[in-house]
Amino acid sequence: MVTQDTINRINELYRKSKAEGLTSAEAEEQKQLRAEYVAAFRNNLRGTLDSIKIQNPDGSMIDVKKRHEEKMKRLEQEALENARKYGN
Repeated sequence: MVTQDTINRINELYRKSKAEGLTSAEAEEQKQLRAEYVAAFRNNLRGTLDSIKIQNPDGSMIDVKKRHEEKMKRLEQEALENARKYGN
């Protein structure tokens, strides 16, 4: 989980990079903190998307996570079939 202190440090390093530049240690710290922030953001978004259900007009519910997994599996199978078909 990313804390407010982490976000504040990311912003502080950003402002410093624009004003005077960063040392190599600060640039590495900025890179690491940004990666941590992006990973936390993606995990949070994935958790939110995985819990979404869509209601069809007929009242049935579709689990978005299950639908996405089925789509990815189908696309992977199509890619394998195309690779065999076209020799890639």
